[in-house]
Amino acid sequence: MPNTDSTPRVTVLAGPTSVGKSTLSRYIRSTFPQVHFSVSATTRPARPGEVHGEDYLFLGEEQFDQLLERDAFLEWAVVHKKHRYGTLRSTVEDALAEGKNVLLEIDLQGARQVRAKLPEAQFVFLAPPTFEDLVHRLIGRGTESEEEQQRRLETARIELAAEPEFDVTIINDDVDRAARELIARMGIELTTNA
Repeated sequence: MPNTDSTPRVTVLAGPTSVGKSTLSRYIRSTFPQVHFSVSATTRPARPGEVHGEDYLFLGEEQFDQLLERDAFLEWAVVHKKHRYGTLRSTVEDALAEGKNVLLEIDLQGARQVRAKLPEAQFVFLAPPTFEDLVHRLIGRGTESEEEQQRRLETARIELAAEPEFDVTIINDDVDRAARELIARMGIELTTNA
């Protein structure tokens, strides 16, 4: 259900690997500046074109461990049995205190942790039009080895089965349409030039 009051809240965007969460997030960042993003931390290396502090906070294993020891994460997980990702609690709390609606783009494990800690948040599942579209996106991206692609497809099948855990599903068949649907669900008014 869309957020119809003026109280800022957290919206969690999750979905299977390669569904286009990062593409949708980048589009929203450039088109809808009124949305506040919490930038996730990760131990994976940056992909070509990714910027530290904008796409992710790229951290070393030791840095990540230190933050874990301080209980600094709202959620964190090992993704694809390889790299760790997490959302710093302070970035979310600071944005809410400033009256901003916060969008978290995270994986399924992280969404479950956030639900346990922030049940009042809104949980949005981003789904592909079909599983074949998901396969095409993953292989067409060309950023992973064949072994990594197979690992991600196995993970995607499991992640797709979690759709009923979410409050709403948005089909990522068109980035602009999906973005506008998500913005409306967050209760954010669109500016006239957006």
